[in-house]
Order: sequence, then C-alpha cells, then structure tokens
Amino acid sequence: MKFAIAYLRVSTLAQGKSGLGIDAQRATIERFVEAEGIVITQWFEEVETGKGADALDRRPVLSEALRKARKTKVPVVVAKLDRLSRDVAFVAGLMSQRVPFIVAELGADADPFMLHIYAALAEKERVLISKRTREALQVKKAAGAILGNRTNLAKAQKMGAAQNAAGADAFAANVLPVVQQLQNQGVATLCALADALNQRGVRTARGGEWAAMTVKRLLDRSRAGIYADRDAAEPTPSLP
Repeated sequence: MKFAIAYLRVSTLAQGKSGLGIDAQRATIERFVEAEGIVITQWFEEVETGKGADALDRRPVLSEALRKARKTKVPVVVAKLDRLSRDVAFVAGLMSQRVPFIVAELGADADPFMLHIYAALAEKERVLISKRTREALQVKKAAGAILGNRTNLAKAQKMGAAQNAAGADAFAANVLPVVQQLQNQGVATLCALADALNQRGVRTARGGEWAAMTVKRLLDRSRAGIYADRDAAEPTPSLP
C-alpha cells in the first residue's frame, strides 16, 4: 500500500472561509488517490499567497507538511501545480527539499522535468495576466479616467486595516497548529517555542525569526479570537 500527505491551499481568507477552493482541491485529490491506490495519512490546509520565490517563508503549513513528508518518507500530493506556486524558482526549490511531489491533475507519472515545464507555463501565464491588467489601466488613465476612489479615503483606510487584521488572523490560524503540536511534545516556554519554530524554518508574518514576544502575541491573538467567538455564540441574557 502507498501512502502520501495532501496539501491544500487558497490565496485569500474569503476563499478559505467559504471552503470553495479547498473543497474542490480535496475532491480532486480524493478521486486521484482512490484511482491510484494511495492512502492519505494527513491533510494540510493553508490560506496564503503562492506568489514569489520566497513564498515558503510565509507558508508555515507547507513547511510543516514538507517536514512530515521527509520524516515519513512519503510524497506530497496537490490537486494542481499552482497550489504549490506559479513561480519556477519556488517549485525548483521545493524539489530540492528531497520530497517528491505528485500533482493529481498531471497524473502520477509526471516527472520533475515535466513539473518544471508546467511551472514555467504557469509563471508565464501570471506575467501575461499582470501585463494585461497594467495595460488596461494605462488605457483608462489615458482616456481621462480617475483610477481609484479618492473621496472614500477614510473608508479605504478602514478596509485596509480590517484586511490587515484578517491577514494576521489567517497567519495565526496557520501557525497555531504547529505551536500546539510543539506544546503537546513538551515545549512549554515562549523562548523554547520560538527556538523550535526557528529550527523548523517557520517564519513570522513579516518573514523574520521568532522571539518569545512574537510567540506571545500569536498566542494572545489566538486566545482573543477564541473568546470573541465564544461571546458571539452565547445568547445575551434577557433582563427581568
């Protein structure tokens, strides 16, 4: 019997909460492993962009999936290659981690050379999309259109702050399972947790190294979210 680890990723918090992208990827992988006689031993889910050759620093769940795959000597299965990245250098870097990848969409026989080719095509597609978007905006600007809504600056700033908070919450939700696993293994103090995260190659939300204070902020944010959800779930008592 063959075993593997599954990795699922969506780029935005909205996709993660809706489950639309995650559910489709899970269904694709489930059909594939059933046909190939593969058993998934663990599922990893992440909400984070795959853009950039340094994206692994911002994807602690993928880092943990790679660590588990190396330890158990099994491949990592993804539904589509772009769930890893559209960046050739990033995909090449993953292949150097001594962890084989299986892309369900491409089949079990896709070798590293084919994965490089498909990654190059995906990167080219991303560049073309970006170029077309810039050109369309330039045409609008040349025609006299005012890009952006300058009358709603306060509202935009408020939305930006909300998006930053949501991004921080998503990052905390991704890293917290790793921290909890470390705690279950007996790593108790903030300094010890920070050292363990750094040793595993997990980066902070800004791409830096962990310290006791950053671990504390992560745990505080997690507790605040738990209490907020609990308060929202409890009915407001009626006055006599």
